[in-house]
Amino acid sequence: MLILLGVLTAAAVVAPVLIRYLGRPAFGLLALAPLAGFVWVLQQFLSGPLGRGEEIVSHTGWLSTLNMNLVFRLDGLAGIFSLIILGVGALVLLYCWGYFDSNPRRLSMFGAQMVAFSMAMFGLVTSDSFLLMYIFWEITSVLSFLLVGYYGERASSRRAAGQALMVTTLGGLTMLVGFILLGQASGVWYFSDLGSVPDLTAVPHITVAIILILAGALSKSAIAPTHFWLPGAMAAPTPVSAYLHSAAMVKAGIYLVARLAPDMHVVQTWHLVIIPVGIFTMLMSGWMALRQKDLKLILAYGTVSQLGFLMAVISVGSREATMAGLALTCAHSLFKATLFMVVGAIDHTTGTRNTQELSGLWRKQPYIFGVAALAAASMAGIPPLFGFVAKEAALEAILHEELLVGMPGRLMLVGMVLGSILTMTYSCFFLYGAFATKPQEHPTGGGVSQPVATMHAIGPKLYLAPTILMALTIALGVYPPLIGGFIDAYLDATFPVAPGEYVAHLALWHGLSVPLLLSTVIVASGALLFWQRHLLRYLQAEEPALGSADVAYDSVLMFFRRASLRLTASTQRGSLMVNLGIIFAVLTLLPLAALIAGERNDIRMELWGNPWQAVLALIIVAMAIGATLTHNRLSGVIMVGVTGYSLAMIFALHGAPDLALTQVLVETIVMVVFMLVLRKLPTVTEWRGTPKGNRNRAWLSIAVGLSVTVIALFAINARQEASIAEYIPDLAYEIGHGANAVNVLLVDIRAWDTLGEISVLVIAATGVASLIYGTRSFSRASRRPTLSAVGRRWLSAEIDSEKAQNRSLMVDVITRVSFPSMIVLSMYFFFAGHNAPGGGFAGGLVAALALSLRYLAGGRAELEEALPIDAGRLLGSGLFLSALAAIWPMFLGRPPLTTEVWDFALPLIGEIHLPSALLFDAGVYLIVIGLIMHILTSLGGQIDQDEAARRQRARDRARSMAREAQRRRQATTAGKENR
Repeated sequence: MLILLGVLTAAAVVAPVLIRYLGRPAFGLLALAPLAGFVWVLQQFLSGPLGRGEEIVSHTGWLSTLNMNLVFRLDGLAGIFSLIILGVGALVLLYCWGYFDSNPRRLSMFGAQMVAFSMAMFGLVTSDSFLLMYIFWEITSVLSFLLVGYYGERASSRRAAGQALMVTTLGGLTMLVGFILLGQASGVWYFSDLGSVPDLTAVPHITVAIILILAGALSKSAIAPTHFWLPGAMAAPTPVSAYLHSAAMVKAGIYLVARLAPDMHVVQTWHLVIIPVGIFTMLMSGWMALRQKDLKLILAYGTVSQLGFLMAVISVGSREATMAGLALTCAHSLFKATLFMVVGAIDHTTGTRNTQELSGLWRKQPYIFGVAALAAASMAGIPPLFGFVAKEAALEAILHEELLVGMPGRLMLVGMVLGSILTMTYSCFFLYGAFATKPQEHPTGGGVSQPVATMHAIGPKLYLAPTILMALTIALGVYPPLIGGFIDAYLDATFPVAPGEYVAHLALWHGLSVPLLLSTVIVASGALLFWQRHLLRYLQAEEPALGSADVAYDSVLMFFRRASLRLTASTQRGSLMVNLGIIFAVLTLLPLAALIAGERNDIRMELWGNPWQAVLALIIVAMAIGATLTHNRLSGVIMVGVTGYSLAMIFALHGAPDLALTQVLVETIVMVVFMLVLRKLPTVTEWRGTPKGNRNRAWLSIAVGLSVTVIALFAINARQEASIAEYIPDLAYEIGHGANAVNVLLVDIRAWDTLGEISVLVIAATGVASLIYGTRSFSRASRRPTLSAVGRRWLSAEIDSEKAQNRSLMVDVITRVSFPSMIVLSMYFFFAGHNAPGGGFAGGLVAALALSLRYLAGGRAELEEALPIDAGRLLGSGLFLSALAAIWPMFLGRPPLTTEVWDFALPLIGEIHLPSALLFDAGVYLIVIGLIMHILTSLGGQIDQDEAARRQRARDRARSMAREAQRRRQATTAGKENR
């Protein structure tokens, strides 16, 4: 399973390159990845454990205390859905080869997203963990958003993509809350453990958990009232509709319900929620399909109707209903993907999907008409197609279902029959609208309907994939055990039966029975309704009787938009001081009010543990007050810096040399950055506050300081258990193989936090450079750095300006002498940090300070000579190394970020202790240097260059004006001489 996930991921990664360079034929190569997965899963059914009712499990330990182990389980149910996901996915990718006429740049990402979607869906159905499945669940929502918004220049596509993302993501978040509630209440966090709960009805809050979980499942499968996003998603290219919205994404909700139903159906809430909305969706959407004029919209509403049918049947939770639900799921994927591909072929060759503009297509394209007719017949439940077999099984199961004794079962059966009649009707309506020769008096937008004349032939790349699907529909209908054996293997493992007990199986012919009679009534009634379709116009109101869900969606968005605007207008007045005042006032009042109203523990305070702490505290207080009083910007920055250095001294007095070292380095580099910014600002601040305002701000600052101090004191003294700090040194040595607990925390124990933080650093560095450069590129060519000087110069850059020639010789000498020493010191901190004060962060800061010194001494030319490497490459390389250190243990079967250590001896050096966390630290080291380089080249070098260019333009204008004035004087003199 993990290998298959890796293959699909790799195919998604290389897809943009393949499509960019090979063009549309690359879709054929990409189809091989899901095809290989399909063959592998099929083999597991035919001769592997799935055919014997067993399962394949992959378990990787990770964050076990948070129930986040990476557990994948491929059983019969996941295998059946995997066959749909991978098989239809391979055919849709093949279909893309013929569907797209050109190879625009966005097609590369489209191919990658389609393959990634098959990977995400396979991960979703094989995830055994609630939380792991949720991750894949939301990945499919994001990929759906990207695929639906393929035509980003169209407002309809952008709206449809946003709508699909909003609805499915909100449902997914609700489902996550339900999973957490279920896990907390029952102690179960894996699907395979649900059967071990003695009595689910006795689990606290089970009803609320079920409703929240079903909110995600129903919204994903477009069940009312969240059905409206699926017809809107038809703005996507047809391959997306054929895959995501008929065979894959919308089946995620079906899969989740199928997975939970055998255990959850004992809770009354389960049936009360799903069955009514499922049957209602089937009837409502089936009726709405008869109103559409666009072929894709007919199929879209038909899909919603069929999803309601599937959801209702498979939610029952019995063996027979599950068998029927899985058969319906397979049948629906086959015929609906076929029909969408047929519509895509029609649209591709005629340029329209409007039924009022299509006429006589059955004569021009008899083959594609035959494929569409068979698919529509399967959808309508006409023998001997697989759709008929599945619908017969559903009618039989609900007719004799013991879990729905009495009225519930009868009402559900009536709803299924009525919905199936509508299915037969819109199946005929679809075929008529797409292929029939309409009468000449048939109204159209421009006059009368005419046969389609301007169209080209449908090639094999467009009809091959739907042909294969249709052949499977016929084969499975004629011989249902082809798929029935797979379903039975899963059912036997999930619903064990006593020896000799009768169990139902899929079959084309069950003899003369009530379900066969109902099927006959359904087909005849549906055909009659289509024949008298003109009478249905009188029953179809202009406006939906229950209102428009799409309009309701817009109204909800508008309500929250207005509420947010009013809330923002009342709290964010456009004044930075007012906004900060509100934030600090809340920070002061809310925690203090909670502290006063709640229980409080006793606190113990010591004024100081060392007299030097008092001295440093007084310095901090004096400098802080001075920073608020001074109007000179540079003086204020220096005073704030002194508070930071004093705090570093307090860290050192408390026995935290790592924190003290980092604090000193950070304060120093911040001072450098401030100097770069301040040189473009006036020397003093122009704003002066009023006496009253200054007093209010002073009192507010006093209140904030007092409240934060009081809260911190009570929080520190509220500890009831032993501090984890007591165990950190031992854990650092045993787990991270390092004696420096601070560094081991950063690169091992809490390395996920560090990985997130350095990712933010990369984004911040790119953002700073983008603000300075604007639309200009800030990349540059890379080469080997140098530190050479020719002649009497101490630094490397050429002295090409008067300013450079007049720079301080002392600064040049200090820079020349200090730079190598600082680089050596940074490397020492880097290598020693695992067992002594230092680490990648401290080492990177020292190297960054050395580079800053080169810039301050020699300007941007000297910085270019010091490190002529693109800062973006440094940042990217650092992030890659850190990510590699996080994931490489997984390939060895270990949890992510597991640290290994190698001890060996080198001649003349001695014992070497080399931990794998050093790779992570190297990434941090490069990112810190890349961040400072981005700042120096943007706030420093680029501003210098812009300033030089501005001055050159000013000089050019002055020279031009001088020449113009001289020319005028010469003209005036010549004029006087002529007179």
